[in-house]
Amino acid sequence: MLKVEGLEKKFGKNTVLKGVNLEIKEGEITVIVGPSGGGKTTLLRCISGLTQPDNGSIIINNKYLYKDGKIAQKKDELEIRKDVGLVFQNFNLFPHMSVLENITEAPRVVLGMDIEEAKNKAKEILGFLGLENKQTSYPFELSGGQKQRVAIGRALAMEPKLICFDEPTSALDPSMTGEVANLIKKLSLEKSMTVLIITHDMAFATMVAHRILSMNNGILKEEHMYM
Repeated sequence: MLKVEGLEKKFGKNTVLKGVNLEIKEGEITVIVGPSGGGKTTLLRCISGLTQPDNGSIIINNKYLYKDGKIAQKKDELEIRKDVGLVFQNFNLFPHMSVLENITEAPRVVLGMDIEEAKNKAKEILGFLGLENKQTSYPFELSGGQKQRVAIGRALAMEPKLICFDEPTSALDPSMTGEVANLIKKLSLEKSMTVLIITHDMAFATMVAHRILSMNNGILKEEHMYM
């Protein structure tokens, strides 16, 4: 589902990614752990199309997003980026929109989906996430765990092939770690979702991962298998 080859990225004189290679199979949950400043977030931003690498290639669902550091043609880039969902560390929900509106916005605006179709899809997703009774609520009325589930729902509404999580437990109470792990495993099992997670939380990583990689100083290393 995802292949990264020789990925390099510099910010000024600082080389953040140093020839990163990564391959993730369909339906696999891969977790990358490591210290701040090690390159994890930059790698995630490159994979999700938010940051362009200086060199290397990213292939998603057998299509190039970047090849030798160059972006795919614009029409292909937009199509490929739809295959990647990103759940931000601080959720980034629209505060002036209800839960239902947060989830229907991108399908309507980006995909041109009919409003009723978008609403029906959003309601189905909210049922999967256990938020059927929160359709008309606003973000300020939700707990941290509920906000995260809405953020996941917003990503799922675009029907991605790969969903990426940036520090999914960092903004939550520690007691929520198990619930988050169970939800991500449910995405993999019931939605056949391929998942990439970056985190500092090793306990969470061992709960959820099929594979754990460590990243430091722009280099991916060490691999531990969990099933």
